[in-house]
Amino acid sequence: VSILIDEKTRLLVQGITGGEGSFHTRRCIDYGTKVVAGVTPGKGGTKMDEVAVFNTVERAVAETGANTSIIFVPAAFAADAILEAADAGIPLIVCITEGIPTLDMVMVGNYLKQKGTRLIGPNCPGLLSAGKCKVGIMSGDIFLKGNVGVVSRSGTLTYEAVSQLTTLGIGQTTCIGLGGDPIIGTVFIDALELFEKDPDTEAVVLIGEIGGNQEQRAAEFIKNKMTKPVVAFVAGASAPPGRRMGHAGAIITGASGRAQDKMDALAAVGVTITKSPAEIGSTMQKVLASKKSKKSR
Repeated sequence: VSILIDEKTRLLVQGITGGEGSFHTRRCIDYGTKVVAGVTPGKGGTKMDEVAVFNTVERAVAETGANTSIIFVPAAFAADAILEAADAGIPLIVCITEGIPTLDMVMVGNYLKQKGTRLIGPNCPGLLSAGKCKVGIMSGDIFLKGNVGVVSRSGTLTYEAVSQLTTLGIGQTTCIGLGGDPIIGTVFIDALELFEKDPDTEAVVLIGEIGGNQEQRAAEFIKNKMTKPVVAFVAGASAPPGRRMGHAGAIITGASGRAQDKMDALAAVGVTITKSPAEIGSTMQKVLASKKSKKSR
């Protein structure tokens, strides 16, 4: 079992005829994802390779039964693209676009709550269920099907963690890149809840970074609701307060935003912390070995 996406996913690409959209659509198809439609206003009736292009999401959904959307639309139009997908009844929207104005995302967030639509991102690499489906820009060839879930605020560290796990022969169920903006749709708690319910996920890698209090809230969830082991790395231990580091959301604006405070909160509830990104895979290997030996006793 994977979470959110699998072989039944029918993907629609908003912005499919743009450079990024067409490039990554082809990569998703290569991985085995069923891309059933594209949407570019004014290009309806054309095709991108073999994929039919429509003028509106509503029409595309009506004709193809798309149930997931990925958005490659410029920042100025991305909020409207998310709203259009939600209005068309798509339950899962993945927004790759970065630089969407924060006020736009406040409005989008409130609207999606009323609709019950799940958003991954914005400013994220998307998600991938190993061996089944890819909705995003992650490189499919580093993944191996298995039993570890990965959830991360950092795209680059996601690839690093997955690559280490695969090299050690530790496969993954689903990998979710949450995105690095101040306001995102799906947060750590949401992903952890999905992994906790997934019978195939045995353990989870969590990759955090400075800024906000997502990691502390995740720690609270892990303490009260999580039965599966979690290995965590928090980036930005040497970052100075008040300076934005890479992501719009990676800025220390108060005690809860510091890397050490996040690590302390997670360690206090039994999460195995790794101080170096180079040791994420080997740390998970030890945790899984320990879990196995406890089971066999």
